[in-house]
Amino acid sequence: MDRVALRGLKARGHHGVFPREREEGQTFIVDLELGLDTRPAAADDDLAKTVHYGVVAEEVVAIVEGDPVDLIETLAERIAQACLKYDGVEEVEVVVHKPDAPITVPFDDVTITIRRSRV
Repeated sequence: MDRVALRGLKARGHHGVFPREREEGQTFIVDLELGLDTRPAAADDDLAKTVHYGVVAEEVVAIVEGDPVDLIETLAERIAQACLKYDGVEEVEVVVHKPDAPITVPFDDVTITIRRSRV
């Protein structure tokens, strides 16, 4: 399985369980790895035979900016399911970063990583 990766997609969302998170919003960062067979696209040099990562990036940002959820686990699942709808994408790994999470001790980042496949 070949991999197409998108790293550091940034969007402002209103996800979280606390009222302040819902009201003010915060930045979320998403990393994706899409698993697919890129040989048909490479053989014919044809974008239509692979995943258009620009379109995927736009959809992921729209999901982050869209309807709020309590958990980043739910956000990651929504992103994964959207990625699996693209023809040829057999599996996806989604990492959602929440660097401004409401934690009372010093930290660098909070992430959730999920892997999903069509199977």
